[in-house]
Formats: sequence, C-alpha cells, structure tokens
Amino acid sequence: MSATLLLPERAIVPAAADWLSTADWPHRAASRFVLAGGLRWHVQVLDSPRPDAPVALLLHGTGASTHSWRDLGPLLARRYTIIMPDLPGQGFSAMPPAGGLSLAGMAMGITALLRVLEVRPELIIGHSAGAALGARLCLDGAVAPAHLISINGALLPLGGVAGMVFGPMARLMVNLPGVARLAARQARERATVERLLRDTGSVLPAEGVDLYARLFRRPEHVAATLGMMAAWDLPGLARDLPRLATPLTLIVGKQDRTIRPTEARRLQALLPAARIDALPGLGHLAHEEAPGLVARRILETV
Repeated sequence: MSATLLLPERAIVPAAADWLSTADWPHRAASRFVLAGGLRWHVQVLDSPRPDAPVALLLHGTGASTHSWRDLGPLLARRYTIIMPDLPGQGFSAMPPAGGLSLAGMAMGITALLRVLEVRPELIIGHSAGAALGARLCLDGAVAPAHLISINGALLPLGGVAGMVFGPMARLMVNLPGVARLAARQARERATVERLLRDTGSVLPAEGVDLYARLFRRPEHVAATLGMMAAWDLPGLARDLPRLATPLTLIVGKQDRTIRPTEARRLQALLPAARIDALPGLGHLAHEEAPGLVARRILETV
C-alpha cells in the first residue's frame, strides 16, 4: 500500500494552453490543474510508499516553480506525501486578480488551495520567499504544521542590492510597459540566465539552468515575478514573527549572495527557539545544488 492523495474531481480543470509544450517538464506525470479561490493552479503531488504518510507542502521562491523541487521532492516522498504548487502567476499557475501577488494575497490563495485539496500539512518547507509565505500561513492560523523549514528564507526586510530589487526597483519596473517582454527576450541568451543564477552564489547543473531559462523566456512568468517582488510585505511579516509558535529550522547556504547568511542570526534574535543549520559551500539554491544533503538535514530535523 501507499499513501495516495486523491484530488477531488470537482476541483480538476483543464491544463493551461502552454502546458502542451512541456512534455519533458520534471515530474510531469504528477501534475494536476486545480481550481481554488477562483484561480487555476498547477500542482504536483508525489505520493509516498508509506500508507500513513503525512503531508508536506513545498513552496518555491520568487521566479521559480515546482521544477526547483525536482530532486528534493522525491527524496522527501519516502516519508511524506508531497504537495508542490506553482505560486500564482509563476510556472504554470494562472495570474491572480489585483492583490493576489502580495504576501497576504498569496497566503489566502494557498489557504483556498489546501481547502480544496482537503489536506492539512504536517510539514511546510519554503525556499526564499516561499519561507515567508509559509510563516505567514502559520501566523494567520491557516495551517498548523509540526515544523516549518526555511531554506535561505527571505523572512526579514532585505538590505543591499537585494533590498533595492525586491521592492522599489520592482515597483518601478512593474509599471513600465514592455519590461517583462524585454526581460524575456534577454533570457534567450543562455549566458544571461547563467549569470543571474551564478549571482545567487549557487552553481547548478545544465538541466537546472535550462529549466530556469525556459521560465524566464515567458513574459507572463516574468511579469508575475516582478509583481510579486513589488507587492511583498516583509516589514509587516517581521513585525509579526515574534509570535510565531511553529518550530522553525533555518537551513542556510553559507555562500548565499541573495539572502546574507548573517540574516539567520537576526531571525534567531526575534525567535530564540529557531534552529540554524548552516551548510558550507552552498548558495541561495542550496536545495537544487545538494538535494541529498538538504533532504538528510530535513529528515533528521523532523
């Protein structure tokens, strides 16, 4: 026997039109398109061989999609039933209405999705902005997991160049006509995508670079990414974080150039019970660089 998540038939909707050209997308057979909160979501479900497996919800970061869990997800599925949605407007999920790209709006959307799927995650794993979304869900009482795992989480207001891009610059760019299409055209040059990924402090295999390149070449994905960056409310989250009751582990890539590793200590000052697990030699995309190591650290923690 195995733990098989049966999605409610009433929630299943036809695939997005651009899905037809993705025959080689990672874990394509696990993909479903689900209607929840008035939005068409792309969701991947990896069943566990355990008949009593609890559910783990994996939330990707800004500009990514379910593909970022392509190697880590199956490793965690040995113990959990894995649910991996594309966040609104990114990957193959539809663009939400006004307000749906904000932290609060995405939290409401994920809450609606979990309600339709009829699941209650015991574990939430979020990468970068996905960690902030996981924390928001816990703070709002939408979920009550036994543990929240942050992988290079963007849980506090960002400083430096990242702070400029993730906020003021994004708000400027999102209102300029044609920016998303221009960025998508630039992503046709593989070297451009390689440079963007390398600037995170991570080194990905060719497959990982190719998958990001395919996403970045889609203006819709770029527009949603910019919209998310412009609407994200990290100061509001930081004010609420001290009342987070969910056990929190901070997995930190010590070579992360996007979220400075020192941010983990700032978080620990707000949440003294938070545990820091620093991984040498890994950058912002640590879970894609070393999925085996990250899976082992997660399973040892929970």
